[in-house]
Amino acid sequence: MKKRHIVLAITGASGVIYGLRLGRELLRGGSRLSILISKTGFEVLRHEAGLDWKGNEAEVLRFLAEYFNDSTGNLEYYAEDNFFAPVASGSSVPDAMVLCPCSMGTLSRVASGNSGNLLERCADVVLKERRTLVVVPRETPLSEIHLENMLKLSRMGARIVPAMPAFYQKPGSIEDMVDFVAGKALDALGIEHVLYRRWGE
Repeated sequence: MKKRHIVLAITGASGVIYGLRLGRELLRGGSRLSILISKTGFEVLRHEAGLDWKGNEAEVLRFLAEYFNDSTGNLEYYAEDNFFAPVASGSSVPDAMVLCPCSMGTLSRVASGNSGNLLERCADVVLKERRTLVVVPRETPLSEIHLENMLKLSRMGARIVPAMPAFYQKPGSIEDMVDFVAGKALDALGIEHVLYRRWGE
Protein backbone atom coordinates (compact mmCIF):
# COMPACT_ATOMS: atom_id res chain seq x y z
CA MET A 1 0.00 0.00 0.00
CA LYS A 2 1.39 3.40 -1.02
CA LYS A 3 2.21 5.71 1.88
CA ARG A 4 0.49 9.07 1.86
CA HIS A 5 3.06 11.76 1.00
CA ILE A 6 2.76 14.92 3.10
CA VAL A 7 4.96 18.01 2.83
CA LEU A 8 5.44 19.98 6.05
CA ALA A 9 6.75 23.52 5.58
CA ILE A 10 8.08 25.52 8.53
CA THR A 11 8.32 29.25 7.86
CA GLY A 12 9.62 32.21 9.85
CA ALA A 13 6.48 32.78 11.93
CA SER A 14 6.49 32.27 15.68
CA GLY A 15 5.10 28.91 16.73
CA VAL A 16 7.55 26.35 15.33
CA ILE A 17 6.44 24.09 18.17
CA TYR A 18 3.22 23.47 16.21
CA GLY A 19 5.11 22.31 13.13
CA LEU A 20 7.43 20.10 15.14
CA ARG A 21 4.52 18.43 16.92
CA LEU A 22 2.70 17.92 13.65
CA GLY A 23 5.78 16.38 12.05
CA ARG A 24 6.15 13.92 14.91
CA GLU A 25 2.52 12.82 14.61
CA LEU A 26 2.66 12.47 10.82
CA LEU A 27 5.69 10.20 11.07
CA ARG A 28 4.14 8.24 13.92
CA GLY A 29 1.08 7.66 11.75
CA GLY A 30 3.17 6.21 8.92
CA SER A 31 3.07 9.08 6.42
CA ARG A 32 5.94 9.71 4.07
CA LEU A 33 7.05 13.16 5.22
CA SER A 34 9.05 15.77 3.27
CA ILE A 35 10.11 18.75 5.37
CA LEU A 36 10.87 22.19 3.94
CA ILE A 37 12.23 25.00 6.13
CA SER A 38 12.64 28.61 5.07
CA LYS A 39 15.75 30.61 5.95
CA THR A 40 13.88 32.52 8.64
CA GLY A 41 12.24 29.26 9.73
CA PHE A 42 15.71 28.03 10.74
CA GLU A 43 16.23 31.22 12.75
CA VAL A 44 12.94 30.78 14.60
CA LEU A 45 13.75 27.11 15.27
CA ARG A 46 17.00 28.23 16.89
CA HIS A 47 15.37 31.05 18.87
CA GLU A 48 12.20 29.29 20.06
CA ALA A 49 13.23 25.63 20.21
CA GLY A 50 17.00 25.80 20.66
CA LEU A 51 17.51 23.78 17.48
CA ASP A 52 20.52 24.96 15.46
CA TRP A 53 20.08 22.91 12.31
CA LYS A 54 22.70 24.43 10.02
CA GLY A 55 24.22 22.60 7.10
CA ASN A 56 23.58 21.03 3.72
CA GLU A 57 20.59 18.81 2.93
CA ALA A 58 22.21 15.64 4.25
CA GLU A 59 23.28 17.31 7.49
CA VAL A 60 19.86 18.86 8.15
CA LEU A 61 18.19 15.53 7.38
CA ARG A 62 20.39 13.89 10.03
CA PHE A 63 19.32 16.55 12.56
CA LEU A 64 15.66 15.94 11.69
CA ALA A 65 15.95 12.15 11.88
CA GLU A 66 17.61 12.45 15.27
CA TYR A 67 15.04 14.93 16.57
CA PHE A 68 12.09 12.81 15.43
CA ASN A 69 13.87 9.56 16.36
CA ASP A 70 13.05 8.31 12.87
CA SER A 71 14.60 5.21 11.39
CA THR A 72 11.75 4.35 9.01
CA GLY A 73 13.14 6.01 5.90
CA ASN A 74 9.86 7.96 5.57
CA LEU A 75 11.55 11.31 6.27
CA GLU A 76 12.95 13.62 3.56
CA TYR A 77 14.35 17.14 3.61
CA TYR A 78 14.97 19.55 0.73
CA ALA A 79 16.71 22.92 0.94
CA GLU A 80 14.68 25.99 0.03
CA ASP A 81 16.84 26.72 -3.02
CA ASN A 82 16.61 23.16 -4.41
CA PHE A 83 14.19 23.65 -7.30
CA PHE A 84 15.26 20.24 -8.65
CA ALA A 85 13.54 18.50 -5.72
CA PRO A 86 10.67 16.21 -6.79
CA VAL A 87 8.09 18.31 -4.90
CA ALA A 88 8.82 21.25 -7.23
CA SER A 89 7.06 19.47 -10.10
CA GLY A 90 3.42 18.74 -10.74
CA SER A 91 4.44 15.31 -12.03
CA SER A 92 5.55 14.44 -8.49
CA VAL A 93 2.97 16.38 -6.50
CA PRO A 94 2.54 15.29 -2.87
CA ASP A 95 -0.85 14.21 -1.57
CA ALA A 96 -1.01 17.23 0.74
CA MET A 97 1.03 20.10 2.13
CA VAL A 98 0.87 21.92 5.46
CA LEU A 99 2.37 25.36 6.09
CA CYS A 100 2.87 25.26 9.86
CA PRO A 101 3.48 27.84 11.12
CA CYS A 102 2.80 30.12 8.17
CA SER A 103 4.18 33.65 8.17
CA MET A 104 2.23 36.46 6.56
CA GLY A 105 5.03 36.93 4.02
CA THR A 106 4.79 33.30 2.90
CA LEU A 107 1.00 33.55 2.90
CA SER A 108 1.16 36.59 0.62
CA ARG A 109 3.59 35.02 -1.84
CA VAL A 110 1.64 31.75 -2.04
CA ALA A 111 -1.64 33.63 -2.54
CA SER A 112 -0.12 35.62 -5.40
CA GLY A 113 1.75 32.71 -7.02
CA ASN A 114 5.12 34.40 -6.39
CA SER A 115 7.36 31.36 -5.85
CA GLY A 116 10.72 32.61 -4.66
CA ASN A 117 11.83 29.38 -2.99
CA LEU A 118 11.04 25.65 -3.00
CA LEU A 119 8.53 25.98 -0.17
CA GLU A 120 6.45 28.50 -2.10
CA ARG A 121 6.85 26.58 -5.36
CA CYS A 122 5.61 23.39 -3.70
CA ALA A 123 2.53 25.22 -2.38
CA ASP A 124 1.92 26.53 -5.90
CA VAL A 125 2.16 22.98 -7.28
CA VAL A 126 -0.25 21.64 -4.64
CA LEU A 127 -2.78 24.35 -5.49
CA LYS A 128 -2.54 23.96 -9.27
CA GLU A 129 -2.82 20.17 -9.02
CA ARG A 130 -5.89 20.51 -6.75
CA ARG A 131 -4.35 18.68 -3.82
CA THR A 132 -4.89 19.53 -0.14
CA LEU A 133 -3.13 22.66 1.15
CA VAL A 134 -3.47 23.39 4.86
CA VAL A 135 -2.32 26.78 6.12
CA VAL A 136 -1.70 27.36 9.84
CA PRO A 137 -1.24 31.16 10.06
CA ARG A 138 0.42 32.57 13.16
CA GLU A 139 -0.07 36.32 13.47
CA THR A 140 -2.10 38.71 15.61
CA PRO A 141 -3.78 41.06 15.06
CA LEU A 142 -4.62 40.46 11.42
CA SER A 143 -4.67 43.27 8.88
CA GLU A 144 -7.03 43.49 5.91
CA ILE A 145 -4.16 42.34 3.70
CA HIS A 146 -3.70 39.20 5.80
CA LEU A 147 -7.42 38.47 5.78
CA GLU A 148 -7.73 39.06 2.04
CA ASN A 149 -4.82 36.69 1.35
CA MET A 150 -6.40 33.99 3.52
CA LEU A 151 -9.74 34.45 1.78
CA LYS A 152 -8.02 34.22 -1.61
CA LEU A 153 -6.35 30.94 -0.65
CA SER A 154 -9.55 29.60 0.88
CA ARG A 155 -11.37 30.26 -2.39
CA MET A 156 -8.64 28.27 -4.16
CA GLY A 157 -9.45 25.32 -1.92
CA ALA A 158 -6.86 25.75 0.83
CA ARG A 159 -7.87 24.95 4.40
CA ILE A 160 -7.10 27.80 6.82
CA VAL A 161 -6.46 26.47 10.33
CA PRO A 162 -5.38 29.35 12.60
CA ALA A 163 -3.16 28.50 15.56
CA MET A 164 -6.01 29.03 18.05
CA PRO A 165 -6.08 26.45 20.86
CA ALA A 166 -9.45 25.72 22.46
CA PHE A 167 -10.06 25.45 26.18
CA TYR A 168 -13.21 23.31 26.46
CA GLN A 169 -11.01 20.25 26.99
CA LYS A 170 -9.36 22.03 29.97
CA PRO A 171 -5.73 21.90 28.83
CA GLY A 172 -3.30 21.38 31.67
CA SER A 173 -0.09 22.26 29.85
CA ILE A 174 1.37 24.05 26.85
CA GLU A 175 1.71 20.62 25.24
CA ASP A 176 -2.05 20.13 25.49
CA MET A 177 -2.68 23.43 23.66
CA VAL A 178 -0.08 22.58 21.00
CA ASP A 179 -1.67 19.16 20.53
CA PHE A 180 -5.05 20.78 19.89
CA VAL A 181 -3.71 22.92 17.04
CA ALA A 182 -1.71 20.04 15.57
CA GLY A 183 -4.81 17.88 15.84
CA LYS A 184 -6.94 20.41 13.97
CA ALA A 185 -4.35 20.45 11.17
CA LEU A 186 -4.53 16.65 11.06
CA ASP A 187 -8.32 16.91 10.88
CA ALA A 188 -7.96 19.17 7.83
CA LEU A 189 -5.71 16.51 6.27
CA GLY A 190 -8.25 13.78 6.99
CA ILE A 191 -5.83 11.93 9.27
CA GLU A 192 -7.12 10.21 12.39
CA HIS A 193 -5.48 11.02 15.71
CA VAL A 194 -6.04 11.19 19.46
CA LEU A 195 -4.26 14.46 20.18
CA TYR A 196 -7.24 16.11 21.84
CA ARG A 197 -10.58 15.19 23.36
CA ARG A 198 -13.44 16.06 21.07
CA TRP A 199 -16.49 17.92 22.28
CA GLY A 200 -18.99 15.50 23.78
CA GLU A 201 -16.49 12.70 24.35
